[in-house]
Amino acid sequence: MPYAEGRIYNDADSHIMETFDWLLSYADPAVRDKIKPMSVQMAGGKATADLVAALPGIIERRKRDAEAMARAEAKILERKSWHALGGFDVEERKRALDLLGYNRQLVFTGCSPGQFWGYGGINETPAEVLYGGARAHNRAIADFCSHDRRLMAVGFVPLDIPELAEREIVEAIRLGCAAIWVPAIPPPTMSPTHPDMDRVWARLQDEDVPFVLHLGGGPLFLRDGFRRNGKKIEPGPLGGPDEIRAKDYMVMHYPAEAFLSAMVLDGVLEKFPRLRGGVVEQGAMWVIPWLRKLDIAQAAFVRFEPYLNLPLKPSEYVHRQLKFTPLPPEPVGWMIEQAGADLFLFSTDFPHPEGGRDPLRRFAASLGEVDEATKDRFYARNFVELIGSRAA
Repeated sequence: MPYAEGRIYNDADSHIMETFDWLLSYADPAVRDKIKPMSVQMAGGKATADLVAALPGIIERRKRDAEAMARAEAKILERKSWHALGGFDVEERKRALDLLGYNRQLVFTGCSPGQFWGYGGINETPAEVLYGGARAHNRAIADFCSHDRRLMAVGFVPLDIPELAEREIVEAIRLGCAAIWVPAIPPPTMSPTHPDMDRVWARLQDEDVPFVLHLGGGPLFLRDGFRRNGKKIEPGPLGGPDEIRAKDYMVMHYPAEAFLSAMVLDGVLEKFPRLRGGVVEQGAMWVIPWLRKLDIAQAAFVRFEPYLNLPLKPSEYVHRQLKFTPLPPEPVGWMIEQAGADLFLFSTDFPHPEGGRDPLRRFAASLGEVDEATKDRFYARNFVELIGSRAA
């Protein structure tokens, strides 16, 4: 009997747990030596590095030892990250999905984009490496997901050079990616709303593929000074000190809020009415006041910024084209009451620890007494609206 049953569950956030040589094995020879080693500093540090190095052996032992596999299956919701069943091995992931019962699962990477992309963009990374790394990433994640129709790959494409970004979007879609993760911070040379970027948004619109923003696609915006509070730093769920903490949660949505504010107020969503976007693993409570702030910004500044005179209110573009994944502790039922059932969608973050050990129970509690149609939207239909025809 699977963990999730009784309705369709489409999971908008899951991950592959990369190994140190995973990305390099998919890179073209010309860029392979220029891609940085994978860092796990923010994912547990040395303890995690030792685990990642041992992962292939752990997987092989599970395949040979029925009792070890049975223990991993019994703890499918408890073992996280590189310990988890199905975190890296394709056949294990198929078994994990059988046990979990999810109908679809978007699959993101975690550490590998940092091997070729950084917040400095092309000022620090040659274009050859930036886009050669992106192509290797997209080959790798598409290959992982190609073995099971329930898995839907999320490609990663930096926006620094629009013509190269469009080229890699086309290639990622050809490889089988169902969504394109773009960084939430702007390239050093232009806004994502600059007219030169229109080719990127037009391509995504025409291909019926959404863009997504995800944690890790921009800095956390918490200045280091706030961490120097004189208190002892205990190891996090992954075993290291440099992991996301309470104060990071308070500001983790800032890059996404700024990015989408520009996309709405600068008229990109008006220009490309069939373009869709999502924000994943950055919470969603912030969306409630943000909707009101968007409309206030338009009304307050349209006199001085005439391009704000859009046919729709900014909040209406959000409802028409964007979706968001709440975190399980957030009051999703209240959020739906405040902003509508069309904006929020279910996610588990499997096998990362942020999703918790029982996401269905926690989301059921946070949804409260909403009706069945609203539950269906949250658990299934909003996912299909975001992803489009490939998820139907």
